[in-house]
Amino acid sequence: MVRLLDESGAPAPGAELPPPDDLLDGYRRLVLARRFNEQASALARQGRLAVYPSSRGQEACQVVGARVLAARDWLFPTYRDSAAVAARGVDPVETLTLMHGDRHCGYDPGLHRVAPQATPLATHLLHAVGVGQAARMRGEDTVVLALCGDGATSEGDFHEACNFAAVFAAPVVFLVQNNKYAISVPMDRQCVAPSLAAKAVGYGMPGVLVDGNDLAALETVLGAAVRRARDGGGPTLVEADTYRLDPHTNADDPGRYRSAEEVETWLARDPLARLRNRLRGTGRLADADEERVHAEAERMATRLRAGFAETVPADPEDLFAHVYAVPTTQLIEQRALLRAELTAEEAS
Repeated sequence: MVRLLDESGAPAPGAELPPPDDLLDGYRRLVLARRFNEQASALARQGRLAVYPSSRGQEACQVVGARVLAARDWLFPTYRDSAAVAARGVDPVETLTLMHGDRHCGYDPGLHRVAPQATPLATHLLHAVGVGQAARMRGEDTVVLALCGDGATSEGDFHEACNFAAVFAAPVVFLVQNNKYAISVPMDRQCVAPSLAAKAVGYGMPGVLVDGNDLAALETVLGAAVRRARDGGGPTLVEADTYRLDPHTNADDPGRYRSAEEVETWLARDPLARLRNRLRGTGRLADADEERVHAEAERMATRLRAGFAETVPADPEDLFAHVYAVPTTQLIEQRALLRAELTAEEAS
């Protein structure tokens, strides 16, 4: 497994770390992503969001997944990758519009080069490969980075996406965030391969296992995979060894399938604390820097709270809008039934 900084922030022997300024920017983004997760989780508990699948503990994957891409590249996120979407430059309120319960993703995918967050497991991986292959056929050097979790690797769509990408040398980087649970199903009930990265051999593409809580290692591994894809080398499968510290969503009780001791073990591997230790230990992160970064994070959190402070009344008839260009007979009947019931309720 590729690891450049150990859990205390000390570099591995002979490690070639990214430039200090890159690590400092990575730390800033980690702080923003952590605050984003905390604030979004709070909004979900308050009923301001319908749901929020937190990526707390996985922020290094979220941040670096966005950082290594150029403006012309594409990011294909899942429902757990809101922090990555925000790190890509999408307005934080727009990022959470889908979690608020709106019918659309909240941002312009074409403008930001960020696909809508996918809730069905692995279906977006095929779309990612298609976008990458289309760009390649047009002669563009666009790279697509597709995010997924370990549970998605048990889906047929994952296999089809990897196989197609390898056969056609599509410029795609698959970043599997192995957070150890597919909701509540542990890894050893999903897969008996030596690692998820090892599956790359079957597709004929490089597979790399990297410490997903080590921002420096992720920068190195993902940066190389993106460059390889851009240069025509084809896809790479990267497995990031990480952990979801929060519940699967605000509706989950993780105490039913994992122990507090296990969570404590992973808290000691926190990506944010690890990088902070490194930067503080080398004198690259001063008190003033920390104050500035945390003030920026608080401004972002304030904007999130303001963005979801008011509840917008829902129009029940939106249930039937945008389903078909020409509504079916069944939809028309259902809409009429709902109108009658609402009218009766108002009259009572």
